[in-house]
Amino acid sequence: MQLTIGADVAKSSFDIALPLENGNYRTRRKICNTPAGWEQLLAWHKKYAPEAAVGMEATGIYHEGLANALFAAGVRVYVVNPTQIKAYGRSELLRTKTDHTDAKLIARFFQARTKALPAYVPLPPSQRTLRSLVRRLDDLNGMQRMELNRLESADAMVRDGMLAVIDTLGQQIRTVKGAITRHINSHPDLRQRRDLLTTIPGIGSATSATLMACLGDLSQYDDVGQIVAHAGLNPAQRQSGAHQGKARISRVGDARLRAKLYMPAVTGKKHNPILAAFAERLAKCGKPGKVIICALMRKMLHLVWGVLRSGKPFDPSHHKALA
Repeated sequence: MQLTIGADVAKSSFDIALPLENGNYRTRRKICNTPAGWEQLLAWHKKYAPEAAVGMEATGIYHEGLANALFAAGVRVYVVNPTQIKAYGRSELLRTKTDHTDAKLIARFFQARTKALPAYVPLPPSQRTLRSLVRRLDDLNGMQRMELNRLESADAMVRDGMLAVIDTLGQQIRTVKGAITRHINSHPDLRQRRDLLTTIPGIGSATSATLMACLGDLSQYDDVGQIVAHAGLNPAQRQSGAHQGKARISRVGDARLRAKLYMPAVTGKKHNPILAAFAERLAKCGKPGKVIICALMRKMLHLVWGVLRSGKPFDPSHHKALA
């Protein structure tokens, strides 16, 4: 069994817990989530458990600095979706939730599961920069939409100021879009993936950048089902006894990726021969529109997997044979 330290990571600090043989824990609370704090953990790790791995939840971007510092120091690191830890806590009927108890829960989870989990590997710098740019673009687009919505009912006294903000946001959006294009063009691996993805009808340069930012290197996935699950588009059936619930998508995955697949699926329904034929089959079976779009989003990921894994442009005749 791999001895694993549990780390509950927040924006400004993290708590750690090391399981002991007697059932107790060796702990440290409120270590600063900064390079100085990471060094403290490494020293603590070296002193008390030099062979131990460190496990943590994926907490937006807050866990990444710590995970990368541990990886660089040669420590084995595990990072999982917080939903997995939450479900494990429910299985233990936990009633108390604090940072301190969470660190212990995380340690117990990884003690029981490390054999079934892949070790954490940091994103390469080019991939990390692309992800940051894509997220920034999404943030700016969101802010611009909010200002445009407010503008519709704004008082005349504030409209000029709001228009100035919208104009500034528009300039920032154009700047970031240009930075994304230049970044992809300056890295041959990203440029090659972008060129392959944009051969799929329904996927343009913006969607291809998001796909690359969210999926990263496909070598981390064993099959296309893992990509579908990463996007939260895998079916989640609810059935118990005589009750047969409706099958829905799990939504346990990357919400940003799901959102970005919606319009490509809608466009692909009209212009992508594989998606169009698939949508027609589903419609003949009486599937409602929402179900069809979700299925098309899932099928789009299959096409993405196909072109990136093969390294060949989209070919309708080839993908039709695989459909």
